[in-house]
Amino acid sequence: METRGTRVGLWVAAVLVIAFLWLPLLLIMVYAFNDSTLQSWPISGFTLHWFHEAWHDPEARSSLWLSLRVGAAATAIALVLGTAAAAAIHRFRFFGREAVSLLLLLPIALPGIITGMALNSFYVVAGLRFSILTIVIGHATFCVVIVFNNVVARLRRSTPSLLEASADLGADGWQTFRFVVWPVLSTALVAGGLLAFALSFDEVIVTTFTAGAQTTLPIFILDNLRQGQQFPIINVIALVVILLTVIPVIVAQRLTRDTGVLRRGAAPGAAARSGEVTTV
Repeated sequence: METRGTRVGLWVAAVLVIAFLWLPLLLIMVYAFNDSTLQSWPISGFTLHWFHEAWHDPEARSSLWLSLRVGAAATAIALVLGTAAAAAIHRFRFFGREAVSLLLLLPIALPGIITGMALNSFYVVAGLRFSILTIVIGHATFCVVIVFNNVVARLRRSTPSLLEASADLGADGWQTFRFVVWPVLSTALVAGGLLAFALSFDEVIVTTFTAGAQTTLPIFILDNLRQGQQFPIINVIALVVILLTVIPVIVAQRLTRDTGVLRRGAAPGAAARSGEVTTV
């Protein structure tokens, strides 16, 4: 049984960890309202002027739009290829199965600069013109791994007899996918998709080698920080990115809390009879 001192110690440790993670972010959020172009503490005053400037900055808006398109495209590719690869690895036994699984995981383990250099050389040899397509391909190389890991882990925790039971009860392929496979994989796909999008949205190194003249939002921020320009606008952009990130995180948390598969209020007996698999 935990003592009062243990509970207090754990609570203090949790507060310190949260403060360590969030204090730098809160500082940037406060700087977004600074009425001065100099970053000094405490700030001299509060203003919303820089929000107006950031919204009407054409380069910032185009960079944000490009990052959103690249992230959405890379995530879509990752969901399709990652899910297909996970299903193949999980369901079938074939020669070289473990080697294929290792090759799928290697891109996320390699340093980003190595991946970027390799992709850059490949594009040059293949004669591909640097564009949004080359960025999407580069981001998809590691986004696929994220989805693959989430889906294959969920499949390994599911009951193999579910598909057999569905077929025995006369369900066709679509019905099996809708009522059996999708409830089991949905939260894994949501979590994998959100993480893949976040990684794509934040990627700098691989993008540098594959973007050419294209400027994504992270590169826009990095270039302006390196040149010491537009600090107030960069702070506003950082604030907006932080706030927008909260939305998918809240959605993912609500989708994956409790069982992640069973509906709230479902009777344990009904869940057992239906063969649904609970997840953490």
